[in-house]
Amino acid sequence: MAFDWSGLSASLNLGVTAFGFVAHLLVAARALTRANRTPASRAAWVAVIMLAPVVGMVAYLLLGETSIGRARVERIENAYKRMPSPDDEANAPRALADNAAALFELARSINGFHAVGGNRIAVLGAPNSAADQPKRDCQAAIDRLVADIDEAGESVHIAFYIWLDDRNGGRVADAVAAAARRGVACRVMVDAFGSRAFIAGERWKQLGAAGVKLLRTLDDIHRLQHMAFSRMDLRDHRKIVVIDNRIAYCGSQNCADAEFRVKPAYAPWIDLLLRCEGPVVRQAQFLFLSGWIPETGEDGLEQYPDAVVQQHFEPGCIAQAFETGPIARRNAMADMFVACVYAARRELVVVTPYFVPDESILRAICAAPRRGVSTRIVFPHRNDSWLVGQACRSAYADLLRAGVEVYEYPLGLLHTKAMTLDADIALIGSANMDRRSLDLNFENNLLIADAQVVAAIRQRQETYLSVSHRVTLEEAEAWPFAARLVQNAVAMMSPVL
Repeated sequence: MAFDWSGLSASLNLGVTAFGFVAHLLVAARALTRANRTPASRAAWVAVIMLAPVVGMVAYLLLGETSIGRARVERIENAYKRMPSPDDEANAPRALADNAAALFELARSINGFHAVGGNRIAVLGAPNSAADQPKRDCQAAIDRLVADIDEAGESVHIAFYIWLDDRNGGRVADAVAAAARRGVACRVMVDAFGSRAFIAGERWKQLGAAGVKLLRTLDDIHRLQHMAFSRMDLRDHRKIVVIDNRIAYCGSQNCADAEFRVKPAYAPWIDLLLRCEGPVVRQAQFLFLSGWIPETGEDGLEQYPDAVVQQHFEPGCIAQAFETGPIARRNAMADMFVACVYAARRELVVVTPYFVPDESILRAICAAPRRGVSTRIVFPHRNDSWLVGQACRSAYADLLRAGVEVYEYPLGLLHTKAMTLDADIALIGSANMDRRSLDLNFENNLLIADAQVVAAIRQRQETYLSVSHRVTLEEAEAWPFAARLVQNAVAMMSPVL
């Protein structure tokens, strides 16, 4: 009797079909029910999975989850428990304006830090009026950083998303290696993706040979065993430098030349970097070590933030550091952006390179001019991310109809992330107004309340505005139908990107 191969084939086909059907439903159900997801994100993911079953399921497995792994979360939580309390109430200012007090309290709910007074914060840059001002600002910031590393006598802690082996990147690497050779404890951590070329090059070996302790953050997140449980493109986007427990740097600048040779077509990169002294340095040190200790397991560092040199400057500014990321509470960064927008009473100026806001941020910005707040926002004219550029422009019409003044900066990739309110409060750091910064990346920011420091930041914002093109509603409405179709389609899918 002949074997019924056709029957076996039919059974196998039926089994594969049934398995695929069940897997399809399970992935869709996971996208629909996963915690800490907005309704828009759920709707977008379910639409992708149902309309393109195979591609949608694969995309969800690669990009749909935001977990960094249970073991890593446990290591981070244990490190926090072993470290000293982040509570800095002893240095808390005696009085704050109501709108500033509310913002600092919201930031405290994220990491536990209080607003602290007695700080000295400088906006790093070169004297104004130069034709190549953005490059000069970048160079002046690196010059000051290298000078501080050259004078370090105890420790140098550095975290960058991108470190390039170019002129500035090489100068910083040389300074750190020299510090390590003279006995300074040097620790460097860079994002495994953002700094992949640097890690694979000779500079990384040079640092290790000099005695620098090195860490590639999130270097395992793309591995096959994590694929179904985490997003493969999670990033450590922080920019933190702490030197001798006395000086801290915070801002948008990576460790690279303004020419940014990995994307020269968009150069120069225009950034803003702050140099901080005072009680806020302890908070920056805490944030660095909260990333270093869980990944390296290095002992003896838990109490290191309490060794920060107790400098207190009079008069000094009020500041507070905080960080967000995949383990922070849901919407922490979005809440800060929204709260800052609503805290503005007279003037709001926003500079951001990557603008793909969630509904709460977009509505808050649109409401600002309607309640009498002069509102200006500056984007780069050419964005190094085509998708982000399209999604950003999809919001122009809403912003312009609400009375927001929209500007595009034409002289390079405006990479600064700076928000100022009423010339009294500023939010500076690494976080963009896009989904990556809101939900996926580790980010660090600094909230500042001081008229003098904010005036310096406002001056930098004005240099951007002075050369930027103001976009009109008529221009946005005149864009071709095909352009608007692409922009809105990309924006609609932004919750899955």
